[in-house]
Amino acid sequence: MLKGKKIVLGVCGGIAAYKSVELLRLYVKAGAEVFVVMTRSAMEFVAPLTFQTLSGSPVHTDLFNLYQEREIGHISLADRADLFVIAPATANVIGKTASGISDDLMTTTIMATRAPVLFVPSMNVNMWENPIYQRNETRLKESGYHFMEPDSGFLACGWEGKGKLPDPQRILEETRRLLSPQDLKGETVLVTAGPTREKIDPVRFLSNFSSGKMGYAVARAGRDRGARVILISGPTALEPPAGVEFIPVSSALEMRDKALEALQDATVIIKSAAVADYRPAETADRKIKKEKKGDLVLQLVRNPDILAEMGAVKGGRILVGFAAETGDLQSYAQSKLERKNLDLIVANDVTLEGAGFDVDTNIVHFLTPDGRVEDLPRMTKDEVAQRLLDKVLEIRRAGK
Repeated sequence: MLKGKKIVLGVCGGIAAYKSVELLRLYVKAGAEVFVVMTRSAMEFVAPLTFQTLSGSPVHTDLFNLYQEREIGHISLADRADLFVIAPATANVIGKTASGISDDLMTTTIMATRAPVLFVPSMNVNMWENPIYQRNETRLKESGYHFMEPDSGFLACGWEGKGKLPDPQRILEETRRLLSPQDLKGETVLVTAGPTREKIDPVRFLSNFSSGKMGYAVARAGRDRGARVILISGPTALEPPAGVEFIPVSSALEMRDKALEALQDATVIIKSAAVADYRPAETADRKIKKEKKGDLVLQLVRNPDILAEMGAVKGGRILVGFAAETGDLQSYAQSKLERKNLDLIVANDVTLEGAGFDVDTNIVHFLTPDGRVEDLPRMTKDEVAQRLLDKVLEIRRAGK
């Protein structure tokens, strides 16, 4: 979603300026073109050369320097921006902007741009709580400017409370949201993700290699595009995406109960979870001890087929399934598509490099009930998620 986008990154004078270096790195990694504007105070904390090296572009600091000899700096920056992000944003710059004061490159560029502007405040907790500051922030919000609330914690000044710059990864996610088309507004997207765990005894379980990365990418993409997102996830090492309704589960039976409950509100269901097909017939109350002789035999019983249950009662909802296979991919996927009454199935061969579990990329194929197959090249799971939601919108529009 950020590939090819032009972001102006404003850095104000605060101890959190060092985190802007990491934010810049994340923007560049995501494919954005970044132009950095620094206040004079910011240069006391981080040298412009650091930002210039990482961005590959000159750092802009002076209001009275012409950009590339002909263009007026603040107008050129303001015009090229798809988004202007000020992180960290100080009480000083926020106050000046709220009062219409533009006396340096940062504030004149803010005043001149027609792009969305995101302020990410960072300051002492007493400054944050000061009613004058709060009035300034409210005034800017009412004028259409965007804000992220600072985090709470131990501050560099020695105080503890609200005022910490949010983690750069969260700022990146908010940036994606602001630059995304809001074409899923009004939809409630139910996503299942991750593996399930089927208990054998208090210390052992049956599971699989799913990391949940694909489902979490779909949840983020749906949120960014304006949908209400409900994410039901088995155990993963991933942080739940901010702004989604997160429901953690462990077993297949728990996932079934929560998924069927959430189905009532859903308009789109994307079932990317790797749900165990079987569970132990009995779960031991105590740890099963190793016997001196002989093997241990586990009797397994079949778990409910959540996707098939949803397909039987989906009504006007769009239902998407996943097929992770190790061979004969398209025939298995086509059969699953038909048997479970799906509108779309996403198939991938997990034996291929870059398409298996616990990696950041995927190689998928979209199959629809009309027999069409769309083959996608290897791309990041975030990119796959965007293409998947594009396909969902295509199905929605075709059904109207």
